[in-house]
Amino acid sequence: MTTADSNGNSPLSPVSPLSSPSPLDTEIGALKGGSADLSQYAGQAVLVVNVASKCGLTPQYNGLERLHEQYAERGFTVLGVPCNQFMGQEPGSADEIAEFCSATYGVTFPLTEKVEVNGEGRHPLYDRLVGFADAEGHSGDIRWNFEKFLIGRDGTVVARFSPQTEPESAEVVAAVEAQLAG
Repeated sequence: MTTADSNGNSPLSPVSPLSSPSPLDTEIGALKGGSADLSQYAGQAVLVVNVASKCGLTPQYNGLERLHEQYAERGFTVLGVPCNQFMGQEPGSADEIAEFCSATYGVTFPLTEKVEVNGEGRHPLYDRLVGFADAEGHSGDIRWNFEKFLIGRDGTVVARFSPQTEPESAEVVAAVEAQLAG
């Protein structure tokens, strides 16, 4: 049985922009300091991904960058959110993370400050994401590095993808294209 939160939202349904603020209304720092200013992405589709540099899934940076490059001109961005909560696989400083992403994978998409995505210290951005279920029905805590959330042009979460789902998989590409077509 699905239970509603205090706002009456079911964790298995997208959050209505009328009942809850958009994840893009959240304040989060940029990797290199200052604000990441998520409001700049209002009206765009955004793929939010918790990333790590020393994970078996780290090569997904390649697909994330290609996806970002392919759709950026149509109003899409990938937003990388470094997290060190999964076996310490993102131990680096902001400078080390930026250098690794740029030098190793040619990352040009924006990266936020390193945050916690689970537990008592969960960043408010992830508070607004984790209630959305993926195609298998998983909602709640982030399972591992490279879990993906697609925020639609209207600012609501429209899709969630498991860490093992490749960024350029048919289901991710179809979801991104559906948001860019609307």
